[in-house]
Amino acid sequence: MLLNNSLLATSRKNKALKAAAVVDQSGRNRASESGELLQVKALLSGGSWEMGSEPPSSPQVVEEGGDEEDEELSGGEDAELRVSAGRGSVLTRRGITLRVLLKDGLVEPGDGVLSIHYLGKNFVGDLLTDGKIRWVETGQIFNSPSAWATHCKRLVNPAKKSGCGWASVRYRGEKLVQYKTSWLRKYQPSADMSLASEGEDDEMGDDEEEEGKTAVPAEEKNRKTKPELHDIGLVQRKGDRERIPVRYCTLGTRDIARDPHTLVELSAFSAINRFQPFNVAVSSNVLLLMDFHCHLTTSEVVGYLGGRWDTTTQLLTVLRAFPCRTRLADREAAPAVEEEICQNLFMRGLSLVGWYHSHPRGPALPSLQDIDSQMDHQLRLQGSSNGFQPCLGIICGPYYHGNQGVASTITPFWVVPPPEQRPNDYGIPVAVEVTYVQDNFLTTDVLNEMMLLVEFYRAAPDLVNFSQMWCPDTSILDKIKASLSGHAPKDQAYSQILEHVYNQLRSIQ
Repeated sequence: MLLNNSLLATSRKNKALKAAAVVDQSGRNRASESGELLQVKALLSGGSWEMGSEPPSSPQVVEEGGDEEDEELSGGEDAELRVSAGRGSVLTRRGITLRVLLKDGLVEPGDGVLSIHYLGKNFVGDLLTDGKIRWVETGQIFNSPSAWATHCKRLVNPAKKSGCGWASVRYRGEKLVQYKTSWLRKYQPSADMSLASEGEDDEMGDDEEEEGKTAVPAEEKNRKTKPELHDIGLVQRKGDRERIPVRYCTLGTRDIARDPHTLVELSAFSAINRFQPFNVAVSSNVLLLMDFHCHLTTSEVVGYLGGRWDTTTQLLTVLRAFPCRTRLADREAAPAVEEEICQNLFMRGLSLVGWYHSHPRGPALPSLQDIDSQMDHQLRLQGSSNGFQPCLGIICGPYYHGNQGVASTITPFWVVPPPEQRPNDYGIPVAVEVTYVQDNFLTTDVLNEMMLLVEFYRAAPDLVNFSQMWCPDTSILDKIKASLSGHAPKDQAYSQILEHVYNQLRSIQ
C-alpha cells in the first residue's frame, strides 16, 4: 500500500511538528521550516531517517519495567559487579547484562540484530556498543531488554504488566536468555544453572505462548509475501458481491490458507465487555470529499485523515481528508504524493489521525487484511508516545447494491488486540461511534481537491461511467449527487458550487 503501508504519526512527533520550537541553549526559539517538513516526511514515509541525516531531537532514553525481577543493572553497575565478583565467584543473573555479553564476545553490536514478536507484531532494534538498545521505529534508546520489551508490548496491549525482556528479545533469531545461559556455561560451568533461569521459567512459558512456537514464524513469512492492501487487481479479479461477511467468532486461530480478503462483521465494544476508549467527531467536509473520491473509480482508493487528538477530553477530531491521487501499485508516484500530504498537514497544523479506503462493489466491512493493516496503523500511529493515541479507520462502500438507498455506506472502525491467552487470533474489529459535525460551508480547498481528483482519473481505464444507470430511474451521476447531499454544509449554496464539478464529470464521457 502507498506510504509503506503505514501511518507513522506519533503524538510526540505531531506536537513537535506543529511547534518544532524547542528552545535550545543558544536561545533559538524556533527550528527551521525545512527541518519541520523533513520530520513530517519521515512520519509519512516510514519514520526512519536515512543514514547520515540528523534526527529531529536527541534520542530519548527510556527506562521501563524497573520493578521486574529480571531488570538488568545499568550504567557501570554491571562492570563494577564483574570486578568485585571476578571469574572465580558466581555472577547472579542480574549481573549478566548485554554489556557483559558484548565484552565477552557472545554477541556483537549491529543494526537490526534484535527483535521482538508479540501478538502478531514485530519490533526491530539495534544493539549499541554500550549495551543499550535503539528501537529502529522511533530511534528511542532503552537501557535493557526488559525496558524495550515492556514498552513495545504495552503499545500493543496496554494491560501488559511486564516485558519478560530476556525471554522476549531475540538476538539474530535466538532468545537472549540462551546467550545468558551460554555465558554461564562458559565462564561459570560449576555454578548452579538455575542462576541462569532464576525467575525466567514463567517468562519462557508466557513468551512461548505469545509467540506461537511454530505457527507464527511461518505465517509471518507468508503474510509478507501476500499482495499488499488495495491491490487494484484484487478488486477486478474478485467480485465484491461474492464476498460474504463472516462473524468474528467463527475465525478462530490464524490460518494461512484462509483468504485474506474475507470480510468480517464488526463487533460492538459492549459485546466484548469494553467501553469505547475515545470519542470521535468527523467534519461533514471530510465525508463529502472522501465519498466523492470513492465514487470516481471501480478500483479501491485510499486516503488519509488529518485532525487533532485532545488528551484532556479524549476527543479525536477529524478535520480534513487527504485523497491519494495515485494508482495504488504505483511506487514511482509515491514520493510526490508523500510530499504533497506533508505540505498540506504542515500548513494546516494537523496530525495524521487515521485513514480511509473503499470497497467499491462490496460491503463496507473490513477484510482480514484490513484488520491487520488497521492494527499496524494503530501501533505505528501511537509510536513512541507514552500516552494513548487512537487511529481511526474508515471504509466507504459506494457501489454495493446492498446499501440502503443511493447513499454510500461509511463505516468507521477500530481493532482491539486479541486476548493475550490467544495471541495467534486475529484482532477484533469493532464499530466506532462517531459524531458527525456539519460544516458551515464548503471550503475552497475541498472544492479544489475535488477538481484535482477529476483531472487525475479523467483518462483512467477504471473510471466510472457516470451516464450509466444505477437503477431504472437514477443515473450514477445522480446517485453521486444524492450521496454527497447527505454530507451537505449548512450553506445551501454548496449545490451550485458543486454543479461545476458535476459538469466536469459529464464532460468526461
